[in-house]
This record gives sequence, C-alpha cells and structure tokens, in this order.
Amino acid sequence: MQTRQLLSDGTQVGAIGLGCMSFGGFYGPTSEKEAHETLAVALDLGVTYLDTANIYGGGVSESFMGSFFKGNTRDFKIATKASISSDPETGARCFNNRPEHLRAELEKSLNRLTLERVDLFYIHRRDPDIPIEDVMGTLAELKHEGKIGGIGFSEISPASLKRACAVGTVDAVQNEYSLWSRMPDLGLIEACKTLGVSFVPFSPLGRGIFAKEAPDPSTFEDVDFRKNNPRFVEPNFSHNVKTLQPFKEFAADHNLSPAALALAWCLAQGDHLIPIPGTRTRQHLQELASGADITMTDEILKQIDELLPVGWAHGDRYSRAQWFGPEGYC
Repeated sequence: MQTRQLLSDGTQVGAIGLGCMSFGGFYGPTSEKEAHETLAVALDLGVTYLDTANIYGGGVSESFMGSFFKGNTRDFKIATKASISSDPETGARCFNNRPEHLRAELEKSLNRLTLERVDLFYIHRRDPDIPIEDVMGTLAELKHEGKIGGIGFSEISPASLKRACAVGTVDAVQNEYSLWSRMPDLGLIEACKTLGVSFVPFSPLGRGIFAKEAPDPSTFEDVDFRKNNPRFVEPNFSHNVKTLQPFKEFAADHNLSPAALALAWCLAQGDHLIPIPGTRTRQHLQELASGADITMTDEILKQIDELLPVGWAHGDRYSRAQWFGPEGYC
C-alpha cells in the first residue's frame, strides 16, 4: 500500500488506516478473536495506522489491541484519545482537558494497550473552559516525557487549529469527512494543508451507508450509534439509499466496490488525508484497503461530484443529543 505522512517528524503510515471503534461494540457485538484476526490482516495489507480511544467500549477496544500487541506494536503506529468524561455529580457527559485528567487517562490507555508510548495522542473533544494554548502545554510535556510521539485534536475548527499551531506542533486533526459529510471542505482541510498537519477523516464511509448493501435500521441494537441518527431514520434513510444507488451502479460499472471508491475519492482530496474506515472483520478490511490502489482521474471525480453533489444527504450528521462537542465554524 502507498504511504502518507502522519507525523511532523516524517513518520509514514499506510494511506488507509483502521478505526478501531468497532472493536468496542459501537455497532454491535464483537470479540477479541475477531479483533485479532482483523489486526493480523491489517499488517498483511499495509494498513499500519490504528486509531482508538479510551471510551470505545469503556476500554475494550484498547484491551483487545493490547492483548494482540503484548508490548510489541510491530509495524503499527497507534493513536488513542482522551477528554470525554462524565460529571461526577450529574453523570452527564462532559469534556475534561485538565492536565491531571489527561495524564491519568493516558496512563490507563497505555496499560490497556500494553505500551509505554503511543505514536499519537488526540484531545477527543475540546473543553471550552480551558484555552487550547494551555492544553498544548500539557501535551508538549507528555511528548517531552516520551509518553506520546505526536499531538492531535478531534472535531476542532480551523481557528482553534491555528491557535494551537501558534504554540507548538500539531501533527494531526481528526474530523468526520466523507462523500456525505463535507463540512471540512469549508476551511479545515485547507488549513491543515497550509499548516503542515495531517487530516484524518473518520467515518469516511458514512457509518456503513457506502456498503454494497445498505444497512437495515430495523436490525440496529439499542447501543448502535445509528439507531437515532437523523440520516438513518425515515424519511431521510430511504431518500439517502435512493440517492446513493446511481453511485453504487457507477462503482460496479468500474468493477469497484462503492466503499473502495468512496475511500479513493477521499484520498484524492489531498495527499495529507489519511482516512480511517472502521470494521470488525478481516474480509471487509481487505475490500477497504483496495481503495488505496484505485487510480482516480479528473473524469471519475467529476462524475462522482455530479452523482453526489455537496449537501446531497438528508438529515444532519448528528441528532441534537449526539451533537455535543464538535466545534462549529460556518
């Protein structure tokens, strides 16, 4: 697989990474065995960037990865995240960017991952009460101590990124981005390119909507993020499935899977993009990795834009309850 630069020190990873949220049961039950099989295939395919977080399954994703690593990441580069927490009095979700919290959560993550260091550590969501400049100071200390190799932020705005970069080196920004979630086109992708920051699209396949067969919302379990997501409830869901059909036929005409084509489109938006689709199975990962081998042409990109113009999806990407934390900027 082709490689791309992840960190400012030149660290390279496979152009397509693996989001490990599914290992935590976010979209249904999984197992340690299944996770290990997927990780083994990832190595064979050159999918060397793994992205997880402390909250995925309450640490289950990190634990499954740690039992695979056993202290040796081999060729993998590992990213994890922290800062999403719960108010001790009300139990409500909140964001904690205080130094003591980030340090404590990082130590827990390292223990679960069986590692002494992660290659990249993200602030999962910003705490609006703490200046990003102060957060950068905390992360710089962790990097100096050798506990993290690089600094990242998730779901931040171009303005916040510029403030952070004025203090020190930011290696990566992770925001949702795909053919049906295009907000980063309005300044964030360009800001990352200008500042020399990798841009890591999560959910680049629209949480399964770009699969050959559309997911069936009636099968979603209560824990499934999509169960109450606006794009997966009616009448939005039927509209989105219908609108996607010509794109899927276009992919088939080119002997491609729609998921692989959607990832190839994502890679074509800039050489600093490293999408991280998620999957629980080795078979699906093989399909996704093939997206890095697709040669995109101006004509193909033009036809995709005609089939799926910006703003085509019905329904917002989050419900009101889910929309808590991402920074707006437009």
